Amino acid sequence: MNDYSQFVPNVHFELIPIRNLVSNQDYQRSLSPTHVALAAENFDLRQINPVKVSRRNGVCYVFNGQHTIEIVALRSGSRDTPVWCMVYDDLEYEEEADIFANQMKYVRPLKPLEIFSANIEAGNPNQIIIKKLVESLGLEIGSAKRPGMILAVGTLEKIYEKYGYHTLSRTLMLCGATWEGDVNSFSANMLRAVTKLIVTYGDEIDDETFVERVGNKSPRQISRLARERGSGSLYYAQIILEEYNGKRRGSARLSARKLYARTDLEMELENEDESEESDESCQGTMFQDLEESHAVAL
Repeated sequence: MNDYSQFVPNVHFELIPIRNLVSNQDYQRSLSPTHVALAAENFDLRQINPVKVSRRNGVCYVFNGQHTIEIVALRSGSRDTPVWCMVYDDLEYEEEADIFANQMKYVRPLKPLEIFSANIEAGNPNQIIIKKLVESLGLEIGSAKRPGMILAVGTLEKIYEKYGYHTLSRTLMLCGATWEGDVNSFSANMLRAVTKLIVTYGDEIDDETFVERVGNKSPRQISRLARERGSGSLYYAQIILEEYNGKRRGSARLSARKLYARTDLEMELENEDESEESDESCQGTMFQDLEESHAVAL
């Protein structure tokens, strides 16, 4: 008979009240109240993972799951609430720290496109609406870099969540018409930049003029010029605005000052990771501890 014991952790599961769990070990990160509050606000019982616990000298030390227990405590309103714990009875302190440090070393986190696809299969409305909108414009969401393909799916979701269907639709239509489906026109920074301009200027932007004037510069040229100025979609928006204005003067010219005003647009889009790779970065579930997740945004 085969012996598989070396592949089965020596653990057992217990329901332990949160008040009986200790999570103040030096190897852990500091607790994030912001993460706890956000996750508690979006509480989903099915997303909770078992808490990993080391029982040493009769004390239950949490070495993975400190945010989980705080989320449950906040949502339930009581530290008497029990949580399922995966309990190790034979670990030393150094072994706990080693497990904590290396537990995510060989884990492949989900990419935004994988999460988006799973949400489609789950029938979640936001992702279905975004997918239908994209397809109605003759575009696709995917991972192959070819004309008409949008890789920055995380950016699409963020624009839709923050500014709604019509802003996302106009952003996609302008990008598609101006650069005729060039894959670089749907990069995260380009989508953010066009969204900034739409939200900032609204109907002051004439779409036909936008397509005619801004289309004189390719997405690659805009990207190169923007990167010479700095990092982030605001510099893309600067270049696009300059092309749109051209040699216009007076009231026909869109004010650059308006673009730089501190609005909710800048707060939402500029305070996030602006790198082109951000939509390929890892994302954890709302209830996956900060120790386990490597999150991303728009």
